[in-house]
Amino acid sequence: MASARSSRALRLALKQAATPRVQQRTFVSAVQAASRTAATKPAAVSSLVQQTRGVKTVDFAGDKEKVYERDDWPRDKLLEYFKNDTLALIGYGSQGHGQGLNLRDNGLNVIIGVRKDGTSWKEAVQDGWVPGTNLFEVEEAIKKGSIVMNLLSDAAQKETWPAIKPLLTKGKTLYFSHGFSPVFKDQTGVEPPKDIDVILVAPKGSGRTVRTLFREGRGINSSFAVFNDATGKAEEKAQALGVAIGSGYLYKTTFEKEVYSDLYGERGCLMGGIHGMFLAQYEVLREAGHSPSEAFNETVEEATQSLYPLIGQNGMDYMYAACSTTARRGAIDWSAKFKAALKPVFNELYDSVKTGKETARTLEYAGRSDYRQAFEKEMEEIREMEIWRAGKAVRSLRPENQ
Repeated sequence: MASARSSRALRLALKQAATPRVQQRTFVSAVQAASRTAATKPAAVSSLVQQTRGVKTVDFAGDKEKVYERDDWPRDKLLEYFKNDTLALIGYGSQGHGQGLNLRDNGLNVIIGVRKDGTSWKEAVQDGWVPGTNLFEVEEAIKKGSIVMNLLSDAAQKETWPAIKPLLTKGKTLYFSHGFSPVFKDQTGVEPPKDIDVILVAPKGSGRTVRTLFREGRGINSSFAVFNDATGKAEEKAQALGVAIGSGYLYKTTFEKEVYSDLYGERGCLMGGIHGMFLAQYEVLREAGHSPSEAFNETVEEATQSLYPLIGQNGMDYMYAACSTTARRGAIDWSAKFKAALKPVFNELYDSVKTGKETARTLEYAGRSDYRQAFEKEMEEIREMEIWRAGKAVRSLRPENQ
């Protein structure tokens, strides 16, 4: 039982850690024709996959891995497995919103823990969570929960940990959706108790995508991992929770590999790197006298609306095959030059992630008192870039936006 001092510390930490909900990295899902494409190749699929119930052994380019599917955890099995559990979901940001609503729709006993009358509290009420029934302040939610799902932001996890840790008594399970805090414990101070299960399920996309794909009956892909296995059932519990929050399939990783690949990917091809390439190509076209509309169409619009969906459907070779001989010849030739130029940058990036430099930068930035204002200033600068102002005009011309 936490002391009154711990309670006051928790409330103070939550106030200090209050940050805007910033969407996490975007999930690049298979596009509309993906299911139809897969259905046309039964022979190829059967040669790569060995299935037993919901668990598959998949050959990933010669490396065989087990993939766990939701078929192994139908809803009635989930309800039976978690019948004695209360899932206390702490934080109602992007992931908290998506995972919480999916858990509720799956019929599990889930409660939300956030700062009373704060922005997240009000948003939870709008989503149908009822104060005193399934919406509580953080300390009370943790006390009630047998599985504590810490979905606060990384910076907020650091700030609130001294007050939260005493509430994680033996018999509870601690759940994360990102390995950031425990992996970089020297910087965050987050070192979970050794006498409880500590698990992770990391959806490969934003909480918004987690919710959207669940409602469409599809499901996002996620990784899962075990940090502590005090009960001998932590891995099974992680798999079940992965399905319960809306995963279509899961693959096993470690806390370290999850956070390294996540921070690396979002700074690289998923967000930072691709934005940098967009800007560089657009600027060269403009400097060479091309109009904003032409530069944007040849840099972003054709990529996102025509070519990237082809890669999502069936791979890079499929996209190449769909293009002209001239296009594919030049692309193949120049891809090697881009790889040679970019690989040193990616090596530098991975080292920066693994050594904790990116963690230090994140915690310093998110811990600033003017974080909200600083972030909005950066977003305004991006919105006002010519490339994205031109993009707004181009998007308005799409038939669906007329």
